Amino acid sequence: MDGKIVAEDVKKDVRRKVAMLKERGVAPHLAGVQVGEEQSSKKYLEYKQRDCMEVGIDSTKLELPANVSEEELSAKLKELSDNAQVHGILLQLPVPDHISRFRVLGAIKPEKDVDGLHPTNVGELMLGNYSYESSLLPCTPKGIMRLLDYYGVEVEGRFAVIINRSDLVGKPLFKMLLDRNATVVVCHSKTRDVEKYCRQADILVSAVGRRPSFLVTSKLVKEGAVVVDVGISYIGGKLYGDVNFDDVVGKASYVTPMPGGVGPMTRAMLLENTVIAAGKQTK
Repeated sequence: MDGKIVAEDVKKDVRRKVAMLKERGVAPHLAGVQVGEEQSSKKYLEYKQRDCMEVGIDSTKLELPANVSEEELSAKLKELSDNAQVHGILLQLPVPDHISRFRVLGAIKPEKDVDGLHPTNVGELMLGNYSYESSLLPCTPKGIMRLLDYYGVEVEGRFAVIINRSDLVGKPLFKMLLDRNATVVVCHSKTRDVEKYCRQADILVSAVGRRPSFLVTSKLVKEGAVVVDVGISYIGGKLYGDVNFDDVVGKASYVTPMPGGVGPMTRAMLLENTVIAAGKQTK
């Protein structure tokens, strides 16, 4: 499943909607906030700014020192939330340990929370009161669902296994797959015999990021399964996923590459969410 191809389709649609908004006097604007000097976070924000430029979305970046207080960060986020010219706010995670991400995310207005992590948006997802067209959903799970739909992967009645229980990936993806009538199991570091669940999965999503200590090979993949690689590991300065692509590709019906699979979709969903946010705020 080529995420680059699908992401380009999404970007075309976003460009069209951005142009429509601008004709009505609305210039969609995404503000990214980074705390500290973590290099991968800095790079992610740079990529996202470049993506915004490609589709005509205005973007700004606010960099704060690692020792910024929780109160100061919350105040900055509230200031952005109160700015009518800013339609989407992205707080780059993780934040330093002395900051509660739950409290600071609460400082962002739900309608500007393009990561879908505000308690209100999480609650709407958990209650099933959402749509892919008009709700602000977490970008990676939303991108995975878009990939599955693009390639015609049947979800209803399938056994799906997610190896990740994070708020960004595992938990929201669990709910999205469940709402599409899949039977879903979430595995994590305390799950006994993870391999057993992997071998049973019709849809296997791995987001561990501990290669080479954890690696999905063909031995863990059911014949004809759909394998989605969300893991990120840097080894010798090179990016790897959780899945041994060359080993799995002959056994799985579909598998996402890394890079070039879920990553482009996550970034495309951020652009889509920004346009949704701009449309909601300006009616």
